[in-house]
Amino acid sequence: MTRPEAAAATPPDEELVNGWRRGDEGAAAILVRRHTGSLARFLSAAGARDDVEDLVQETFFRAFRRIDTFRGDATFLAWVLAIGSNVLKDHRRRGARRLPIAVEEGKEVADHGSDPANEAAERDLLAQLEVAVAALPPMQRDVFLLRAQQGFDYEGIARALHTTVGAARVHYHHAVKRLKRVIM
Repeated sequence: MTRPEAAAATPPDEELVNGWRRGDEGAAAILVRRHTGSLARFLSAAGARDDVEDLVQETFFRAFRRIDTFRGDATFLAWVLAIGSNVLKDHRRRGARRLPIAVEEGKEVADHGSDPANEAAERDLLAQLEVAVAALPPMQRDVFLLRAQQGFDYEGIARALHTTVGAARVHYHHAVKRLKRVIM
């Protein structure tokens, strides 16, 4: 949790974006530090585990090169994640091999003590889930990851992915339905 005095000392994203537009490189550095983890988790879960560092760099490069197109309709993070999704699509089109995703490295789904059978079952389930998420159609995968992993509401998802709230709900519903078939 962030201490209140630390949160007050760090300007909001909109202020940092305006700072970068005025040439403040420190503002860009804060934005990168603030959102690299979320972007890396998003890209990793979308199937780019081994290429995440390069894709994160490319995403921020594109974002800062086109900072004037950021209108503030969505949060800065949502805007960057949408750019990251496009970077990943471009990466795949260039022929990069598709890898299974990581839900979150080193994080246990449930604590079953040291029961090897339960741990093996969890690993198998996570592997199945990773493959299933990676196999979702791109829009369903992006909506699912923004909602389940990043905690976006449907309005934020709609703005980030340039769709409607209703379409975001439908894509999420279908993604969850497909994933349930895998794990049930």
